[in-house]
Amino acid sequence: MSQPVDPIEGGAPVEEPVPERVRRRGWAIDTTPLRDPRYRRLFWGIATTTIGQQMTLVAVPFQVYLLTGSSFMVGVTSIVALVPLIVFGLLGGAIADAMDRRRLLVVTSVGAAVTSALLAAQALLPGGGNLVLLWVLTAAVSAFTAVNSPTRYAVIPALVGTAGVPAANALAMTVRQIGVIVGPLVAGLLIGLGSLFTAYAIDAVGFVVAAVLLRGLPPLPPGRDAGKLRLGAAVHGVWEGFAFLRTQPVLLMTFVVDVIAMLFAWPQAVFPELSETRYADSPNSLGWLFAGISIGALGMGLTSGWVSKVDRQGAVVIVSIAVWGVAIIGFGLAPTLWLAVLCLAVAGAGDMVSAVLRSAMLQTAAPEEMRGRMQGVFIVVVTGGPRLGDLRAGGLASAAGVSFAMVSGGVVVVLAMVAVALLVPSFWLFRASRSAVDRTG
Repeated sequence: MSQPVDPIEGGAPVEEPVPERVRRRGWAIDTTPLRDPRYRRLFWGIATTTIGQQMTLVAVPFQVYLLTGSSFMVGVTSIVALVPLIVFGLLGGAIADAMDRRRLLVVTSVGAAVTSALLAAQALLPGGGNLVLLWVLTAAVSAFTAVNSPTRYAVIPALVGTAGVPAANALAMTVRQIGVIVGPLVAGLLIGLGSLFTAYAIDAVGFVVAAVLLRGLPPLPPGRDAGKLRLGAAVHGVWEGFAFLRTQPVLLMTFVVDVIAMLFAWPQAVFPELSETRYADSPNSLGWLFAGISIGALGMGLTSGWVSKVDRQGAVVIVSIAVWGVAIIGFGLAPTLWLAVLCLAVAGAGDMVSAVLRSAMLQTAAPEEMRGRMQGVFIVVVTGGPRLGDLRAGGLASAAGVSFAMVSGGVVVVLAMVAVALLVPSFWLFRASRSAVDRTG
């Protein structure tokens, strides 16, 4: 593989960053990766798009409800967005392993910017927009995002080196959590002022800024010769990725444990019922419930300096998901809103640790030529797991009550993590230091 080229110096090769082992004190988030100007471009590209994306995630279902007056149609819109996320999440990973990743990031950012601008334009149509057009554009945004997201994470090891991957992931995921909190609040304010157009337009501007920033990255070829991109080859690449995953129990388990956590203990479907029943007397209970997990994740992200030093990554992932399960048990039994939000925050903190380390394991343990596809599967799991969890929690809560749905799910998660530790010792014993040696040896 050729060395990356410094775009400012006009073609002179720049040396790969040497992982810096800095002895950090305290719990503050590790900002070492931000010293690298290349990672800073990626980081601010993520930051400028996250808030706008979250605003669009609020604006689209609100506009659908305005147009139809039907919550069912809002649910259909979620499926409209989910299908391209799954299809292009998998294809996007394969594409990221077959072409220059900088070029792919720029192309998908420009595509998302154009699509978001069209969303803003359709919001100005007579009658408040057009449902079919809104669905088509929503699917298009999801497709571009599904390709862009795994590519972003696939390039991180090339930018910061193996030792910097956990810290770089923590920074990227922390800024995303800020967007998850701020984006809906800003969108709600704009919607209250009657300006759906502005909410979509901000998303478009964010992608334009990201495209400019990402264009300044050095060439980021995959771990093999990048030939002409063909759809058939990309589809074949997806199957190659799954075939590879079947031979890698540690990497496979990074997906399995997250599916278990989300399927059995994702709580969002019961928030509306709790806000109207158990916590009906608490002001803005629905808003606090929706914010609880993100508050905990953000807090953990800001104090995640220790995560960069974790060597036994598999063991810490298992423990953090068990913490998630215990916290969801507490949430299911919480008699007051403040205690419920506290339990959700603890769950969010555990999920943040799990997400950072699982992503780091994928990025360091997977070979360079497979990283895009592994991140594509990661995005599909992260996106699809909570939606399956909503279905389980909502159905079980309707049949047996919210407390049973949440407590039983949390218990299953804790027991499942014990089983994983016992039955898949390679995952429990996984060490980042050994993985780095294997990848470079």
